[in-house]
Amino acid sequence: MKKVILSVVAIAALGLTNCKNETKKVEDTTTTEVSKEIAMTDLSFGVRGNCGMCKNTIEKAANSVEGVASSNWDVDKKKIDVSFDVTKTDAMAIHKAIAASGYDTEKVAGSEEAYKNLPGCCQYDHEMAVNQ
Repeated sequence: MKKVILSVVAIAALGLTNCKNETKKVEDTTTTEVSKEIAMTDLSFGVRGNCGMCKNTIEKAANSVEGVASSNWDVDKKKIDVSFDVTKTDAMAIHKAIAASGYDTEKVAGSEEAYKNLPGCCQYDHEMAVNQ
């Protein structure tokens, strides 16, 4: 009879120990999510240019700036729309990148050397209106 009682006590002790460990595992497991917001800004400004080749060059220059998510230059309006992360760049860096490719922006004159290397159809009138 003693053996039966000891066996029941041993099985009960093992059962309680296993249940206690499982409960502890559930309590120790927690998940924390951290969200990081990106401070995106949309900007529009004028850029002189003439054609589809200009569009490709201007957008490529803008997109080369770290933090620029997208750019779209409108051939007819002579205006570019840019979306960028303000924690990585600013508007003046985008103006300078476009100017370095040979195109005048509202704030920065294009590089004269780069302008001379543009194809003939891309050599725009420096007096043309922008952001129409």
